Amino acid sequence: MPVTLATIKTKLDNRIGNNLTVTTQVGRKKVTSRHGVLRETFPAVFVVDLDQDENAVKRVSFSYTDVLTRNIELDFDGEI
Repeated sequence: MPVTLATIKTKLDNRIGNNLTVTTQVGRKKVTSRHGVLRETFPAVFVVDLDQDENAVKRVSFSYTDVLTRNIELDFDGEI
């Protein structure tokens, strides 16, 4: 099944308010993981509110293209 930006947005629309872990490719063989809550989705980007205990930044946004190209991975809590 081909994945498109529209299907990624639709799936994220259904998960607004859920806790998740965002794993970001920082560089060659370097990744960072951040925990937060999926707060909002917009036509081109989505916003994640990060845990203040772990991060200096309160909010971060990503594009749906990042998910499509696998520059970031989203793992929702409670999902197998």
